[in-house]
Amino acid sequence: MVKVFTTPTCPTCFVLKQFLEEHKIDFKEIDVSQDEKSREEIIKKTGQMSTPIVEIDGQIVIGFDKKKILKLLNIEE
Repeated sequence: MVKVFTTPTCPTCFVLKQFLEEHKIDFKEIDVSQDEKSREEIIKKTGQMSTPIVEIDGQIVIGFDKKKILKLLNIEE
């Protein structure tokens, strides 16, 4: 499962979500500005308070790292 931790004012989050949709990758978006429990969970896992953060099968990608995301999803571009 792919989880995308975002905030509504994050332009990089918007670009990331477009990228995932273009590659037909299903993902669950979690707005950490509204979901305090998820915000605390991702801060504990990463030590980061910035967005986006992508979690793919337990692997964390901080920011929009196309290469790492594609590699974790076994997708060639």
